[in-house]
Amino acid sequence: MKTKNIMIVGVGGQGSLLASKLLGQLLLSQGYDVKVSEVHGMSQRGGSVVTYVRYGDEVNSPVIDKGEADYIISFELMEAARWISFLKKDGQIVTNTQQIDPMPVIMGAAEYPDGLVEKMKATGAKVDAIDCLSLANEAGSSKAVNLVLMGRLSHYFDAPEEAWQAAIDATVPAKFLELNKKAFALGKNA
Repeated sequence: MKTKNIMIVGVGGQGSLLASKLLGQLLLSQGYDVKVSEVHGMSQRGGSVVTYVRYGDEVNSPVIDKGEADYIISFELMEAARWISFLKKDGQIVTNTQQIDPMPVIMGAAEYPDGLVEKMKATGAKVDAIDCLSLANEAGSSKAVNLVLMGRLSHYFDAPEEAWQAAIDATVPAKFLELNKKAFALGKNA
């Protein structure tokens, strides 16, 4: 199988690293060679965080270049727009519609852009945008946005439900399993 590329983008503290570990676990269980590369930005200060997940028969490098991502999974709307140049022409974006103001917006030096979903679609990108934060809160915690996104992403993979559940069991701490499985189901069924 030709190597596939996934970028997971967000703002520090949103759970993108757990999402990348879960996805890596799922893909390994399906027999793929998997490389995960965590690229930390200013995560402690709410800055951009990017993780690359590459999988296929043989993966030699963990890095994804511009125009190579088959999927961009985004925890925040502006982060999806910021990284769209990395998406392949026929690539898929799965994004949370949540908006987190970056420092220039907080300080009044800039405004949060309007119509980002429409602007991304206008580039030809396929965009699946849902309110993951509301679904995470429905599951029991705003911190479960990552599992809501993984549930939504599951629509784009051939992996069986049991494999997703096993990956959740292997990566989520036991005391948070029930909540996270509920968040995954809500994302999947949204």
